[in-house]
Amino acid sequence: MAKNRQLKLGAVLHGVGSSMSAWRHPDIPSDASINWPRYLEQAQLAEQGKFDFIFIADGLTISEKSIPHFLNRFEPLTLLSSLGAVTSRIGLVGTLSTSYSEPFTVARQFASLDHISGGRAGWNVVTSPGEATAANFNKGEHPDHSKRYRLAAEYLEVAKGLWDSWEDDAFVRDKESGVFFDPDKMHRLNHKGEFFSVEGPLNVARSKQGRPIVFQAGSSEPGRDLAARTADAVFTGHETIEEAQAFYADVKRRAAEYGRSPDEILIFPGIGPIVGATDEEAERRYEEIASLASVEDALLYLGRFFDHHDFSAYPLDEPFPDIGDLGTNSFRSTTDRIKQKAKENGWTLRQVALRTMTPKGPFVGTPEKVADRLAQWFEGSAADGFIVGEAVPGGFADFVKYVVPLLQARGLYRSEYEQDTLRGNLGLPFPVNRYAAPVAVRS
Repeated sequence: MAKNRQLKLGAVLHGVGSSMSAWRHPDIPSDASINWPRYLEQAQLAEQGKFDFIFIADGLTISEKSIPHFLNRFEPLTLLSSLGAVTSRIGLVGTLSTSYSEPFTVARQFASLDHISGGRAGWNVVTSPGEATAANFNKGEHPDHSKRYRLAAEYLEVAKGLWDSWEDDAFVRDKESGVFFDPDKMHRLNHKGEFFSVEGPLNVARSKQGRPIVFQAGSSEPGRDLAARTADAVFTGHETIEEAQAFYADVKRRAAEYGRSPDEILIFPGIGPIVGATDEEAERRYEEIASLASVEDALLYLGRFFDHHDFSAYPLDEPFPDIGDLGTNSFRSTTDRIKQKAKENGWTLRQVALRTMTPKGPFVGTPEKVADRLAQWFEGSAADGFIVGEAVPGGFADFVKYVVPLLQARGLYRSEYEQDTLRGNLGLPFPVNRYAAPVAVRS
């Protein structure tokens, strides 16, 4: 473990919440998913708490069964660009699909955000698990799981190549001589692969941090492999420290096998901490939000992970039904985990649905208890940092007010930003342009 290793934190901003029913709570604005002042408030609160980044998730298809937040929300890059103008240090990370976009356009969009923000952009690379997404993009059938990850690997190869189109000192901008750029430091990619043919160069220079930070969220076998090869950071989710430690060790091992330093890929489990003055108060806050969930809503929420399968056709209080391979071409790691946990614990369909929609997780209790648990995971090689979501109304503000100071007092978390780029604050190395001549080392 690095001597000066410190915990990293990201904040996921998700409007009216990530469940079917959270929006009904009186303390949640019912228009929060398209309420820009609320996003601004949360982003600035995260920056006050010295968080490394804010994160905006996304999806490309909806139906009558979708989570309310999904039905009416901002496109991430538009929102992040606006928030970049009213923040100064916090990173700006957004989801964008490799299955339903073009690498030249996406490389340009994120490079633009990186310049606008002064080197604070990050891209959460997803492959779009929803089968129905294909109907919105004139691309034929939704590619299967394996093909989506092959496509994503090539897509990232192209994007990173395009981000290297210009060496860092390519733009001379000498008004006296009339030399605007050095043509020897402009490079065409000339990529021809299985899925893409892209010449380049990109019409945006490299940014202050070299290129945007690449996040990856898949936890399936192909997802882990793609992350180990290409990602700077990984979003994941685990219910126990043992599961988190196993995932952490596996991804770090794979990264080393690809010739990377394990320290150059950061693991961020997602958490929904619930803080109370006492453990009992924290439990009461959880029960308050959980009580808003009807079993009908929970079944709809569960069905989302299984291509919106209709679980209402099964008996609620009998063991979770055998649904075969359903879900393997969508949220594979999530659906595999749901089926495994249901089998191991003998849960009924009702129990699975309610646990899936309103998970409690291990980070519930007093500020000291939550801080202890975070430290345990961090120091126990289960996480390099955490993505903090708002599990209950006001929960994020409570985390910043009560838990962050405890982490700072223990020396586990920064009191001030170290750098002015996302890469610098995450402690990740600057990516040398592939075309740049090596710097001679003086003896």
